[in-house]
Amino acid sequence: MNRLRCLVVALTATGLMLTPAGTGAGAASVLRVGVTDGSQPCSYRQDDVWKGFAVELWQQLASREGLPYVFSAWPSTAALLQATDRGVIDVAVGCLNISSERLKRYRFSLPIQEGGQSLLVRRDRLALGQAIAAALLAPDLLQLLGGFLAAILLVTVALWWVEGHRSNPETKRRGWRRSFAKDFQILATGPGTNTVATTTRGHSLVLLSYLIRIVAASLLVSYVTVNVVRAPLSAGDGTIRTFRDLGGKRVAARPGSISEQLLVEINQLGAQPTIRIVPLSRVSDAGRLITGGLADAVLADDLQLEYVLQGLDRSRLELVMRGIRPESQAFAYSPELPGSITDRIDLAISALKGSGAVANLRRSAIAPAGSAPGR
Repeated sequence: MNRLRCLVVALTATGLMLTPAGTGAGAASVLRVGVTDGSQPCSYRQDDVWKGFAVELWQQLASREGLPYVFSAWPSTAALLQATDRGVIDVAVGCLNISSERLKRYRFSLPIQEGGQSLLVRRDRLALGQAIAAALLAPDLLQLLGGFLAAILLVTVALWWVEGHRSNPETKRRGWRRSFAKDFQILATGPGTNTVATTTRGHSLVLLSYLIRIVAASLLVSYVTVNVVRAPLSAGDGTIRTFRDLGGKRVAARPGSISEQLLVEINQLGAQPTIRIVPLSRVSDAGRLITGGLADAVLADDLQLEYVLQGLDRSRLELVMRGIRPESQAFAYSPELPGSITDRIDLAISALKGSGAVANLRRSAIAPAGSAPGR
């Protein structure tokens, strides 16, 4: 017991954290667990306490399996994986993407979640207005409106023939054009339909006009939602819509991340001006880099940028090109970590995913983004 107390004091003095998650005869040896700071909401440090979705998942897992561990900080994802590969640490905890290149070199746990990447860009309000105007004047919307008006016109003609409105004294007094226009407006809008029909067939036509309005309204709402609201809002500053648009621009990414690797691959293709990669030390700095004119865009995981965007002015910044290169995310193991330990960790991950604990941790990690530390 005295030795254990001395070990705790020594680790605390060196800035590490020892968390015994279980005791007894079956307790495992202390695991060396590596994490990176500034990777909100997966892992970050506040007041020398490690927090985040991946960190909390590991803590639940370790408590469940009775695995004592020590946290140590690493400057980047690349350094973290290299330390794991060399056996300097036993487990790398974070939302680590399992790319094909990494899978060939490193040893990973069961996936903890699936995730893609997105671009955070400045929103150009003039471009946004132009996009909305273009959507409202698009041929598809005009055809939809024209089809609705044509259908109501045919029903109005049929109603006039069935009800004999052409020879109606009121029609002769007001003029047939004004009377026809009034009936057309009533059938198109709805109010007053009880005044335009007296026969059974006339009422059937009124019912038909009602069904036409219902269907047309549903189609219009769907079109406006997709093409007039969502699509223009996803256009960003209007100048970045594909990877080709990144040529010559400054794009920030975390050093050693999959995002940085993707930008390097695009530059290696040589088919466009070179992307200038700006180091992103902390994901929470993404908005500041763009609004401060230090970067034109930030490339990072969807989850990270969703977290960051909640605390930013959405009228100035927007996510575009969402779901880029979706990949599984997991922890990484040292090649020297015994299979008996990795099996326990994998089974615990599976159980926590099945119970909904992982989904709850993900939601809670994003929810308090506005008050999270290190922003």
